[in-house]
Amino acid sequence: MRSLEPRVFRRHGAALAGAFALLVLATDQPANATPDSTPDLRNVSGESFTALPHDPYGDLVRTGYRIFTDTPANASRYSGNALSCSNCHLDAGTRANAAPMTAAWGMYPAYSLKVDRVITFQERVQACFVYSLNGFSPSLDAPEMRALEAYAGWLARGSTVGVRTAGRGFVTVTRTGDDPNPLKGERLFAQRCAACHGETGEGRRDGSRQVMPPLWGMSSFNKGAGMSELPLLSGFLKANMPLGAANLSDQEALDVAAWILRQNRWPDPRKGLVRGLLSK
Repeated sequence: MRSLEPRVFRRHGAALAGAFALLVLATDQPANATPDSTPDLRNVSGESFTALPHDPYGDLVRTGYRIFTDTPANASRYSGNALSCSNCHLDAGTRANAAPMTAAWGMYPAYSLKVDRVITFQERVQACFVYSLNGFSPSLDAPEMRALEAYAGWLARGSTVGVRTAGRGFVTVTRTGDDPNPLKGERLFAQRCAACHGETGEGRRDGSRQVMPPLWGMSSFNKGAGMSELPLLSGFLKANMPLGAANLSDQEALDVAAWILRQNRWPDPRKGLVRGLLSK
């Protein structure tokens, strides 16, 4: 079944989510679990990932880490592209100004502008699968959902519930007075982004593993994702790119974001053709 799934999504994307769900929900385990990883990772309390107990709880957190850092391999029945959670939530969900789980976990339930209501953390994860991962939402009791909840909860252990933490979400790029210029963004992308993300935004692969994320095309986020919004994407770029040496000015971040968002990608599954197909 796993070998069929990528071909299905490349051809039809989120439009087949409902039908495909009937096939994959017959199984009840995350796909492709890999051996335990031992990253140099600590939660808010300072506890080391390597010190997790080898019991059902520790195993669940480790599974959540694997899903978070390699989603296509470990949550393939819900993932529809080549992206992983950690492509937006950098450093395995711990980096400030890259939507860290350490700051998000204790702030839910929270209002969501996208759906105009208060949602739970689990519902936010479901939305990420539908839009950022161009797939479809796991059920609340799916093993993948339970593992991601356990991992996010472990990362945030020691934080104060309901208190906004510095570095939550993304920075806000101040509008400079000049409109975002995608032509300048194209040149900047070629100079400072293409080495990692490819000249045509396809990312970089090491064999079958995607090591640098695609920024547009059929393997990237769809038009309903938060990253498809100029303020959010430019803020992410400003704070975090180039990776490890962020140095874009506000205007450069706006220009590069404008160029990226002009490229082809899957439509918002709530709109147009995809919505029509899902309603039939």
